[in-house]
Amino acid sequence: MPETKLGQLHSSWQAVIGDEFEKPYMHALRDFLKQEKTAGKVIYPPSPLIFNAFNHTPFEQVRVVIIGQDPYHGPNQAHGLSFSVTQGVDLPPSLQNIYKEISADLNIPMSRNGDLTPWADQGVLLLNATLTVEQAQAGSHQNKGWEQFTDAAIAALNQHREGLVFVLWGSYAQKKGAFIDDKKHLVLRSVHPSPLSAHRGFFGNHQFSTINQYLIKHGKTPIRWQL
Repeated sequence: MPETKLGQLHSSWQAVIGDEFEKPYMHALRDFLKQEKTAGKVIYPPSPLIFNAFNHTPFEQVRVVIIGQDPYHGPNQAHGLSFSVTQGVDLPPSLQNIYKEISADLNIPMSRNGDLTPWADQGVLLLNATLTVEQAQAGSHQNKGWEQFTDAAIAALNQHREGLVFVLWGSYAQKKGAFIDDKKHLVLRSVHPSPLSAHRGFFGNHQFSTINQYLIKHGKTPIRWQL
């Protein structure tokens, strides 16, 4: 993790969660990441992309929040957006299932490009609970402080914005988003799109059309999901 200067996090987010950088847990997290890199461990995503979700989707432009858990831990996959991989990389199984559901729900073809940056640029905050991971070690940076930071981001959206859509796939995301006020926001829950669970209620949940209907109802532009 780079030194936390004002330029690293979009100014809109700096204004609402910038204080987190000065808290003891964040200093401890910074020290942990520094030690891991000094020990020669490969950390994903690359440092400049750790806050990619925030920097592509400014606070006041967020319309939809899709909560993931960990970055991908293989080479050239993670680039700071949940469920997204860099262009040219094979679609991970969960993303394949997300594309299948979009295609079925909205009757549109989806490409083999797994880079979800166009969603982020439309106001879809693709937020992992943990923002870094060691290569080939799933979950290796859990409980080091990132969850507190991303909780603060979700809490700021919950408190200071209205009419957002929070998408909670699987029990982990549902626990993380348990405090979201469903009187102010639309909260969509289902099983995770992983092949282990997608057939138990992810397929056929019609959440992508539901999101767009909600946005239109609240005078907002629907998301162009097609990639």
